Amino acid sequence: MNEKHNNLEEKEIESNLIFDGRVLHLYCDKVSLPNGGTGVREYCKHNGGVCVLPLTDKGEVILVRQYRYAHRKVTLEIPAGKLEGKDNDTQEAALRELREETGATCKSLTFLGQMYPSPALLDEIIYIYMAEGLEFGEQELDEDEFLDCVKMPLSELVDMVCDGKIPDAKTQVAVLRAWKIMSERG
Repeated sequence: MNEKHNNLEEKEIESNLIFDGRVLHLYCDKVSLPNGGTGVREYCKHNGGVCVLPLTDKGEVILVRQYRYAHRKVTLEIPAGKLEGKDNDTQEAALRELREETGATCKSLTFLGQMYPSPALLDEIIYIYMAEGLEFGEQELDEDEFLDCVKMPLSELVDMVCDGKIPDAKTQVAVLRAWKIMSERG
């Protein structure tokens, strides 16, 4: 999918920073369109993030319940966090989030790929990992972070994803990729 599709590309003519926040940076750009016309593109720049699916030796996933203000509800997700910069080491960040949110360290960390959570509006990339060989210590939550850890069998979580009971996209993707890997292992 990396080949050029010049007939689809849009080119920046002018870029304007509208809002420069701590996490999001909102732009309104004027672009030239493939048909020769011009258009406007509003989007947010974001440093990106990581998520990690912690899988116990018993085939259980460690999840976190936390309140998500944008949706005004408590969600069930895998541990995740933002990168401090575009050039952050994503593996280090995944290990940090695993430790901070669950208190766990791992013997094995497998890269499961990346995802674009909302490519029409956001340049964020989320890097997805699976952690195995877990050893547990104390959580190291940020002072403004409040969450509860929950264990659930991977098979049950797959059913919940397929039944539409897990709306979080990164969790859906990680669960299905982990399920495929575990199924292939036998």
